[in-house]
Amino acid sequence: MGWEFSTDPEFQAKLDWVDAFVREEVEPLDLLWGDRTFHPLDDKLRKIVDPLKQRVRDEKLWACHLGPELGGEGYGQVRLSLMNEILGRSRWAPIIFGCQAPDTGNAEIIAHYGTDEQKERYLRPLLDGEIFSSYSMTEPQGGSDPTRFETRARRDGDEWVIDGWKFFSSNARTSSFLIVMAVTDPDVSAYQGMSMFLVPTDTPGVDIVRNIGLMGEHFGDGHEGMHALIHYNEVRVPAQSLLGGEGQAFAIAQTRLGGGRIHHAMRTVGVCQKALDMMCERALSRQTQGSILADKQSVQNYIADSYAQLMQFRLFVLYVAWEIDQYQDYRKVRHDIAAVKVLTAQVLHDIVQRSIQVHGALGVSNELPLGGYWMMVPVMGLVDGPSEVHRVTVARQILKRYQAAPGAWPTEHLPEKLAAARAKFAEHLEHEVANQ
Repeated sequence: MGWEFSTDPEFQAKLDWVDAFVREEVEPLDLLWGDRTFHPLDDKLRKIVDPLKQRVRDEKLWACHLGPELGGEGYGQVRLSLMNEILGRSRWAPIIFGCQAPDTGNAEIIAHYGTDEQKERYLRPLLDGEIFSSYSMTEPQGGSDPTRFETRARRDGDEWVIDGWKFFSSNARTSSFLIVMAVTDPDVSAYQGMSMFLVPTDTPGVDIVRNIGLMGEHFGDGHEGMHALIHYNEVRVPAQSLLGGEGQAFAIAQTRLGGGRIHHAMRTVGVCQKALDMMCERALSRQTQGSILADKQSVQNYIADSYAQLMQFRLFVLYVAWEIDQYQDYRKVRHDIAAVKVLTAQVLHDIVQRSIQVHGALGVSNELPLGGYWMMVPVMGLVDGPSEVHRVTVARQILKRYQAAPGAWPTEHLPEKLAAARAKFAEHLEHEVANQ
């Protein structure tokens, strides 16, 4: 038997360092500059952030999702999961540790599919935290249906010309380059006729029409969101801008999105844990109706239910991380990644809602992070594909297992089998009575 639920002492020591470092040095940045995480660092922020990044490098914890040849530690998904549970507590922590989304996924696919020239131009500064990137895939009319994608890229001599619209390209306005997914062969299926391109944001024809904010964020009066509507208007890029081979966009996307989905879940474990911590602290410190909240049965139910949900979710995330490490194939565990993706929004919703309820009016104020966590719920239900699509993926994959074993589940004969079982049990019971 190979079951194991412990962490080796050497790595646990690293986790203890990460926990203390994030709590004491990084989480305070959220209070001061929580809305500056994806903005280029000014001189003031650089003086604070760069030394923190160096301390992470000194501990050999920088960009651990990538291999040593790219400046990382090559940690597997289980170790990344244990780390991300801690990093998920802080908006600044992933940046300080060189593993912020969407840059982690973008770095991963450039590392896997990029040429040496592409890695030098885009990957190195991205890993060093000097620049940000954007993944430009979603389209206004496309949603989760790739057959409706309309952005085209056509070959013109030694160049590709990109035309079309992209929606919700996160962090585009502060990014140095975009990874653009476009149809290069409309005569074949969407899964074979799309390609990806590395496009510098300042390329002529890249028109960021507007930057859309999330609900609850400021609107107008000079406030811009971080999710761009982009018009690619006759954007010309050299042939060397093609990432991977022509028609390989979906294979590349699965590498990126599979890892992205499980990493979102890992960080959500940390968010949920923090919401539960806050709930318990509030329950022990708040007096009402003659006793502390912790003595109230409803609050005890909230805490018990939240703990149980979080433990189930955490163990499932770790199991899927273990599967990825074992098989090194996102497609093989696609159904479990999809299931985790669905649970991410559900568990986050339930635990944060209970924590807000226990905090009362303070819980819905902007003086606590719970409101921000609450706004993450619908985002987690949509990012990297809506939950409804992932439920379909889970169901189809599970049903295939039953279809692969015809006759193993003869439900049409179930009534006869039940009747036979009852008759056999009655005969056994009659025999037992007769022998007494």
